[in-house]
Amino acid sequence: QVQLVESGGGLVQAGGSLRLSCAASGLIVRINTMGWYRQAPGKQRELIAGITSGGVTDYNDSVKGRFTISRDNAKNTMYLQMNSLKPEDTAVYYCRCEVIMTPSNFVGTPYWGKGTLVTVSS
Repeated sequence: QVQLVESGGGLVQAGGSLRLSCAASGLIVRINTMGWYRQAPGKQRELIAGITSGGVTDYNDSVKGRFTISRDNAKNTMYLQMNSLKPEDTAVYYCRCEVIMTPSNFVGTPYWGKGTLVTVSS
């Protein structure tokens, strides 16, 4: 019913930048909270940035000041601008969206993308 596709991952040197995108498609009336998560090898998945439908943002301390989350509601797309990347940022990055599929609903159904790999070399 709803698909999330991440893009923009890749290999970058420490200190470099990448911009991730998450495009949502399917049966969507609107999207509530959107978020970026990451999972490094051998570690649990962690929330690194979130953004509400009104544009309020929050960040994990590990990325605060380096990463910027944003969204384009008209395109059902979310972005993550990642600057000053560090080797410890290496992980698979996932997007998660709370999707409203009928106008009478207020609570969104969570959907996940399949992830995009970010590798930061030292």
